[in-house]
Amino acid sequence: MDVSSLFDLTGKAALVTGASRGIGRMIAEGLLSAGVTVHICAPDEVELDEARHALSTFGQCHAVVADVSQGADAERLAAHVAGHGGRLDILVNNAAIARAMPFEDFDQKAFEDVLTVNLAAPFDIARRLVSALRAASRPGDPSRIINIASVEGMRPPAWESYPYAASKAGLILMTRHLAAHLAPDITVNAIAPGLFRTAMTEPLFARPDAAASLAHMVPMGREGTAEEIAGAAIYLASRAGAYLTGALIPVSGGVATADG
Repeated sequence: MDVSSLFDLTGKAALVTGASRGIGRMIAEGLLSAGVTVHICAPDEVELDEARHALSTFGQCHAVVADVSQGADAERLAAHVAGHGGRLDILVNNAAIARAMPFEDFDQKAFEDVLTVNLAAPFDIARRLVSALRAASRPGDPSRIINIASVEGMRPPAWESYPYAASKAGLILMTRHLAAHLAPDITVNAIAPGLFRTAMTEPLFARPDAAASLAHMVPMGREGTAEEIAGAAIYLASRAGAYLTGALIPVSGGVATADG
């Protein structure tokens, strides 16, 4: 057993969607630090360029402006990968949006926008890139799809984020469905993050009682760190995770798994 190389990802190539900030950026940094060439995308060109510049200090990082909800942009992602040698070992479907408002105020478009970005887009991007992923697969070393779900897809959340919770629950089931279809060439797994400090969750941290609220919300009593979410992705992408497919890993400090 060669434990020294168990998590080695040197020479691999990955695409991480929605990686200009938040959890996507954390995962991109972790993969770069593990020796992966990482392609990132996001719709905001200025924000994306800043992220690419910062991430390039950790390894070889390429960026392409893309809104994953747009079919033409999804096709641009596939062309971008092809234009950089065509190799793709790891696809991280991270891009997501959230909408929360009272039930009576939700309109159909707001609901559908969330489902498009969080559920339909990961399916479409995987479909467009499956040929590249299959080409990179080797016996005993399959290519990987890692879908970033949420603990909100595991149980009804406390706040009224109906389409977000539904989209993440759908992504978890789609992960299992694709895992059965794409094996043995490609593994498909999901990570369900809990509370991490991101632009999406910043309002929680801005409250005066943030510390007490965190202790109440999370059995571990704190938010997650960049290393902890990146570590889960590195495990799934490495030789250590080669025999795991169709699985959901909650990285949540016990939320939805240890608090009853």
